[in-house]
Amino acid sequence: MPFKMEKTMSTNKKELPSFLQTSLDFYLKDLIKYDDQHLVVGDKPKVGDVVLQSNDYLSLANNTAIRETLKKSVDLCNESILMSAVFVHKDDSKPTLEKQLSSYVNFDNCLLFQSGWSANTSLLQTICTEDVNVYIDFLAHMSLWEGARSGGAKITPFLHNNMRHLEKMIKRNGPGIIIVDSVYSTVGTIAPLVELVAIAKKYNCATVIDESHSLGVYGKHGAGILDELNLSSEVDFMTASLAKTFAYRAGAVWANNNFTQCIPYVGYPAIFSSTMLPYELDVLEKTLHVIQSMDDARSYLFKQSQKLRAGFRDLGITIRSESQIISIETGEEDNTYEVRKYLEKNGVFGSIFCRPATSPKHSIIRFSVNSSLTDAQIDKILSTCYSAIHSEHLYIK
Repeated sequence: MPFKMEKTMSTNKKELPSFLQTSLDFYLKDLIKYDDQHLVVGDKPKVGDVVLQSNDYLSLANNTAIRETLKKSVDLCNESILMSAVFVHKDDSKPTLEKQLSSYVNFDNCLLFQSGWSANTSLLQTICTEDVNVYIDFLAHMSLWEGARSGGAKITPFLHNNMRHLEKMIKRNGPGIIIVDSVYSTVGTIAPLVELVAIAKKYNCATVIDESHSLGVYGKHGAGILDELNLSSEVDFMTASLAKTFAYRAGAVWANNNFTQCIPYVGYPAIFSSTMLPYELDVLEKTLHVIQSMDDARSYLFKQSQKLRAGFRDLGITIRSESQIISIETGEEDNTYEVRKYLEKNGVFGSIFCRPATSPKHSIIRFSVNSSLTDAQIDKILSTCYSAIHSEHLYIK
């Protein structure tokens, strides 16, 4: 008679060690307190709502040609390279997409990664040591901070987009690596890259520019701000998450030197993560070709972004944005919760940024404009925010 295992459900939970229980209690009380959820978790949008939570700036997530490429490639793919990327870096096995991306943005070479986080941390773990100064903008993406930290560098922050402060820090501490975003993901400001590159040259510094939120959107055929400003050859490293305009989960590092030959064997995410699969590369290659052909969508995106920025300013709301990323400051977390609830109740969805992405008293709600945003939707966003301020008396700076 075959052995039959009876399913039993234990009613007893194993007690955590006291030091872990203390941490758990703190997190539950501190973070999970808005309708028994975290502040960033809101309602689910309904059909007809205005949803500006995604960084899919050219609305490519449901692009028919890209989806067809994915389906065909999955069906045809007989090769699943389920191993660390460290084993697949021979010249004859490198994806042609890396060469296409290098040519696209006018850099010497390119290295693909599983995510933008992996790209940034791998690069900085490779080029940073305990003797290296890193000068990083206060608002630079957390992956850049973490990469510099895990590389052991001497990190010196400088005031956001403040080149005078950057130069002062370099004079005080000596040459190093300057790290910025081209477009900042929280407030939508744009880095003064021409001045920054001039400072780097003057003081013999290296440069790392994250173009996650500008690649595909700015420049000729979307080649990015560095290319638009003819700075690609003047910069040492460029990085990007391809989970923004490319609407896929991947990242890349571009270089005008041979560090891309070393990163796969030094950066921990490069070593200890599995490689990208062939069908993923096919999708990204198709996406690149689609993006290059979307000049009209880019122009419309800029036009709609300008309308929304101007509309907020007409309401008396302070907008720092210079780009398609537009944020409103909602201050304390409790107020931010009430503003988010009101906006979502009226069919307007943005993304909450709070601790640790912002300071506790300066939470924001971010609207990521895409090329599908209509004038009617802009009017709905503005009228809803106006009502939030004047009818509900909620704080929006």
